[in-house]
Amino acid sequence: MKELKFISKLFFTFSMVPFLVMPAVANSATGSLVTYQVNGQSYEGYYINPAEQSSLILLIHDWDGLTDYEIKRANMLAELGYTVFAVDLFGAGVRPSKDTDKRQHTGELYKDREKMRALINGAISEAKTRGANVKNAVAVGYCFGGAAVLELARSGADIKGFATFHGGLKTPEGQNYAKTKGEILIMHGTADSAITIDQFAALAKELEAAGVAHEMITYGGAQHAFTLFGENRYKEDADKKSWKRFKEFLSDKLKN
Repeated sequence: MKELKFISKLFFTFSMVPFLVMPAVANSATGSLVTYQVNGQSYEGYYINPAEQSSLILLIHDWDGLTDYEIKRANMLAELGYTVFAVDLFGAGVRPSKDTDKRQHTGELYKDREKMRALINGAISEAKTRGANVKNAVAVGYCFGGAAVLELARSGADIKGFATFHGGLKTPEGQNYAKTKGEILIMHGTADSAITIDQFAALAKELEAAGVAHEMITYGGAQHAFTLFGENRYKEDADKKSWKRFKEFLSDKLKN
């Protein structure tokens, strides 16, 4: 519990002064914020590259935008030897703190799926210009980011795997998984009231009918956002188990 309290305190401090600290990871790689353009608008992501031509992980943020949480996860992945590009789907400087604003920004993208896809593909293009190995990549997302990852999967993107942590699971009307190329890994809490177990089951049926390789795991007692350090819904055992499975998934899908 002392460790958990320390992490909570650390993230509280970071949230008060966002992005002031860019820690180096154990392998001496140092990440940095990067500004890039998509359709004439500026976006600010986070890029860390521990080794040339290492496999790429595209990381998509929660509904509050790219924050210290995603940077922490990106650094954890870089310590494992992966290049990570944590993308920005809201715009440079847009980091909503109120739920009404978070709903506004995510709602705009839920209503404009073509724009959502364009922003993700723009981030992939940016990662490529920075030397990332986009041909050997996995996409992962948290909450809203999980829904965005599944949007990418349905688009037919040439990505080797798609993983979600407590992500949105509904398929928009008129869409399907007929073009999906990579395997899908879903990690979900059965106590999640925001994304119900019925939605989880519906997606399982849909993926099976479409013949998409997939694995879907539930964690008992885990609520929505169960991986968020320091939050009251954080569930340590579900976080550790899901992270372990995700690392195995990466090892299976990617070759460093």
